[in-house]
Order: sequence, then C-alpha cells, then structure tokens
Amino acid sequence: MVRESELQNPSPQTYPPKSVPVAELLAGTRLDPGANITFQVFDVLRDLIVSVKLRPGQRLSEKEIAAALDASKTPVREALIRLDEVKLVEIVPQSGTYVTRISVSRYTTACFIRLQLELGAVHDAAIRPDPRHRVEDLDGILGLQSDALDRDDATAFFELDERFHRQLFVLSGHADAWATARRSQFDLNRARLIRRRHRILRGPEVIAEHAAIADAIRARDPQAAEAALRAHIGDLDRQVGVLFTDERLHGLIELPTAN
Repeated sequence: MVRESELQNPSPQTYPPKSVPVAELLAGTRLDPGANITFQVFDVLRDLIVSVKLRPGQRLSEKEIAAALDASKTPVREALIRLDEVKLVEIVPQSGTYVTRISVSRYTTACFIRLQLELGAVHDAAIRPDPRHRVEDLDGILGLQSDALDRDDATAFFELDERFHRQLFVLSGHADAWATARRSQFDLNRARLIRRRHRILRGPEVIAEHAAIADAIRARDPQAAEAALRAHIGDLDRQVGVLFTDERLHGLIELPTAN
C-alpha cells in the first residue's frame, strides 16, 4: 500500500484546486443503449468520484448529467440514489445532490478491513499458496514497479501497488476477498489518490517492503509475512491521523461530530 509519507510535500493546497463541471468531465462519454443505463451511469459517476475528478462537496445536477450522457433523467436519478446508498453522494432534500466529503469513520473502517484481510491473505499464502499461482508473480510486479519508479511515473507505480496487493489475495486462494475489501475502500482510495498526485517520494522503500513480504511468503513463514505486512501498511492511528495533518486534504474531510 502506498502511504502518505511516500509522496513529496507540495505547496499547501487542496486537490483538486477547483471543481470541474460534471458536464465537462462527461464530455465524450457514450452509453451503450443495449445495456442497463442506470448501472452505466452509476459506474461512470462512481469512477469520477473515486478518482477525485469530482471534488468532495461538489454539487451534481441530475439535469446536466442526463444532458451530457444523452440519457433520460430517470436512470440518472436511480444511479444517484445508488451512489447515495454507498455514501459517495448525499441527496439533500430541497437543496441538491453533493459528492460526499471523505469520512473519517469510513476511512477508519476501510483501513481496518484492508489490514485484517491482507494479514489473513499473506498468512495463507505462506502456509498453503494456491498451486495455480507462483510467488514469482509478485517478483514480476516488483520489477515493473522499479521500472515505473525509474520513469518517475506515479500513476503506474500506484496501479502496480494495487496489483501487488491484489496478487497477495490471489496467491492465498482468496481472490474474491479482494473484491470484498475494495467495496469498502472508496474513501481510503480518494484520500490516497489526492496525496499520490503529488508524486512518489519513498518509492525504493515501498519496493523493499513489498520484497520483504514476497520473501517471507517464499520462505513459507506466515509470522514473518504478517510482520512484513504490518511494517509496510503501518498502524491504524497513524493512518487516521494523516487526515487531520495533511493540508492537501483540508476542506475535503467530513470530521466526526461529538455525541
């Protein structure tokens, strides 16, 4: 997992610096009339939100979305309701629909779920790896990460980071658990993407930490694999603390309220 300390410190500002109109972001998008329109609209808007192209707190217009996608308002409305159900937008009566801010509560839950699932994955990968896959698959990903680092390609590095962690689940025989983890990761990934766009700083350390995980699995040492994963991901308190200290996230966070 690429963490906030892996990125250079930019000049203090939030990301993105301003909202881009949803119609502009949807320009050129074409829906398949033979497939479910609601599902397609949901997928398009979800990807724009998770990739932070739609800014947390940004207001969304059902009419503008429908016009941009050349769709009727009914499937757009249904897609927004589904996005509201997964907490990516909030539909406020008599006001409008807004992209949700990054929730500390959901971020904390996402960190916890991912850590616990990945600990189980590396443990099982070390003691009973899926015979259809090889530890060398992890080595191949590490080689590609090194190449991305040499090219200073933050986007490729991040994508390969995700591929490495997914491969841990594949190697353990629990590939479906990766999809389960991903469904809870929206706010975690939004925060990571905002920070990631400011470039990689400690990429060599990330690769070394990934290599330590792979080596422990290769040695069939589940305790060492779990320890290497914990050292790589870090503790939950530190991950949550960054939400309050990273100036790039100011104004994009939904702070917890006192009971």
